[in-house]
Amino acid sequence: MLNKELDPTQPGNQVGRLDADLRRSVVGQDEAIHQVVNHYQTYLSGLSSPGRPIANFLFLGPTGCGKTLLVEAMAESLVGRAQAVIKIDCAEFQHSHEIAKLVGSPPGYLGHRDTHPLFSQEVLESRQTESVKLNFVLFDEIEKASDALWNLLLGILDKATLTTGDNRVVDFSRSMIFMTSNLGAAQMSSILDPGVGFVSSEIRRRRFSGAMDETLNERLGRAAVEAARRKFTPEFMNRIDKTIVFKPLGETALRQVLGLELNIVQKRILSSLCKEAFVFSLTEPAKDFLLREGTDTQYGARHLKRAIERHLVHPLSNLIGSGQVSAGDLIEVDLDPAKSKLGFFRVAEGLPRYVMAQMADKPLAEPPASASASAVAGRSRALSVRSFRR
Repeated sequence: MLNKELDPTQPGNQVGRLDADLRRSVVGQDEAIHQVVNHYQTYLSGLSSPGRPIANFLFLGPTGCGKTLLVEAMAESLVGRAQAVIKIDCAEFQHSHEIAKLVGSPPGYLGHRDTHPLFSQEVLESRQTESVKLNFVLFDEIEKASDALWNLLLGILDKATLTTGDNRVVDFSRSMIFMTSNLGAAQMSSILDPGVGFVSSEIRRRRFSGAMDETLNERLGRAAVEAARRKFTPEFMNRIDKTIVFKPLGETALRQVLGLELNIVQKRILSSLCKEAFVFSLTEPAKDFLLREGTDTQYGARHLKRAIERHLVHPLSNLIGSGQVSAGDLIEVDLDPAKSKLGFFRVAEGLPRYVMAQMADKPLAEPPASASASAVAGRSRALSVRSFRR
């Protein structure tokens, strides 16, 4: 149809699936997901700049906000495994001579033939699949590396090539380059919590309710980008296609992260225990308790993960070790206000494995209608005992 307005915001089917997968795994970073997906769509359409990597990203923001997770989730969605990411821990390259780990030692140096570089064409191709000829290269905490690594990256980011110690050329034209950094995190924290007073309380309320306005987001982004520009040289920053600032996670986002982490723990139980697998369910007071214990403005989602390990995983491991739970049990986890800790109760038993597998992919709550009659009866008896105790 002629003269019909076209919609340039409509993604292709493959990109739409990637966008949905990333939003299920990474919480509260919609702008970052949008930018990554857009560059992938450009690559699929054949419009990427020739002779350069598919995209060069610099991820800024505080720890525990999903920078590394986004890269791993993208590899999981497209390649089928998060381990396909070629991850370089830049803390291991604080001295210039350590660059030999990446490119190998040049001929004439002792141990030249015994040094296997982390970057080679064989390594890149081994992380690809038949259907997805794409690499994900992650430089984690790039600010901790020496200037020698930044200089080495100039050629990769601009010409998509790297010459190893034995004069072999490595092609990065089918690679997406990701660099993460915590630069600006201290400045962002001071903006969110400048001190005691009305302004601090109001910002804190908006931050944890997930209702930060555009002005505050702009201030946070500007603080992070300015910190990166002070750290890196102009020629380095000029080779980055997109600098993305990850926002600190608010209460709404952390509640979503809590649901994801609880399902991960449940799947861990189902996969590791095999014949002795069981399922658990958390009440709303129990979830609120984990959120209170796991909320920290400086440490993000990682602090929440530690709270889950401390208050949920460790007690469950004791129940498994002492034989207090059996295969097919449904364990309800509730808050004990008197002791300010979580309590664990068996409320059903004899659940079939396929029912438990279904519960692992849903919010852990009531057992589904397909549960066996004995399991429902066991739950009713347990709930009546608990009601009497209370």
